[in-house]
Amino acid sequence: MTVKNAQVKSSLALLIEEKLGVTMIKKVHRGAHTGSDDSYSAQGKTPIDYVVQSNDSPLKRALKRQQLTKIQRQLNIEAIMANALALCPDVTSRGRPDPDWLEHFIDLAEDIANQSMQKLWAKILVGETVSPGTFSIKSLQTLKQMTQREATALQKCAPLCGYLAKEDSYIILIGYYKKPSFFDLLRKGNKESINLSKAGLSFPNVLTLMDIGLLYRQEIESSNLKPEQPFSLSFQGKTLSLTAKSNDLVLSYYKLTQTGDELKKLITVPINKQYKGQLEQAFNEEFDCNWG
Repeated sequence: MTVKNAQVKSSLALLIEEKLGVTMIKKVHRGAHTGSDDSYSAQGKTPIDYVVQSNDSPLKRALKRQQLTKIQRQLNIEAIMANALALCPDVTSRGRPDPDWLEHFIDLAEDIANQSMQKLWAKILVGETVSPGTFSIKSLQTLKQMTQREATALQKCAPLCGYLAKEDSYIILIGYYKKPSFFDLLRKGNKESINLSKAGLSFPNVLTLMDIGLLYRQEIESSNLKPEQPFSLSFQGKTLSLTAKSNDLVLSYYKLTQTGDELKKLITVPINKQYKGQLEQAFNEEFDCNWG
């Protein structure tokens, strides 16, 4: 067995001991069996060479494991609530969280042992305490079930999201086009698209967010923009105002679902610099772009 294998096995043994509350040891074999890790029985199956080192009955061992799980869950929820108190701003609350919501929160959050995720759940508790109804139970369930790949996709998405006040939702601008004139049927119209992958959000990331219900599956188009009516998006600390230089300009964008909007609020980051540069370059010809 190599040193690396030995280290992995030691780590695994420690993990098992933490979760079971007992140590597992290798059997002492008598007879022809060599005890080699790659040996096989006569039936062609790998023999189980490890057993629990304990004089307790399986029932007592099961009860002990349940106790360890309860202790870990208690530590998890205590850590989340401690983080929540540390993050809580000194503002006036709009009411108390719904009791049923709070019970669901505790049931879902008590299994969160990762420290970074504990801080996200603490933010949820703070947000719901400040303004009850901010986070739905569906959002809690989505967050609980998210894989690392899905969480990474959300983190890459957040710096590209602008808040559209008139729809009370976050969107990701992906381009625009100019409708052909009625008197110029041969003209296809100008179209500009933004390459989101250059800003870190690949198309597989987009599909992932759609699959877990954080992005709507279809691109959305704005109504025809009028030169005298600016289109405003709020990013973290900055507001982009796009004013069309002519008629018949239509924006295209991805829109976050209600669940996506709620979870986006947990990630407060400034606009992605590469994305900001692409916005300015793509929209500059047909729009007046102003940052405030």
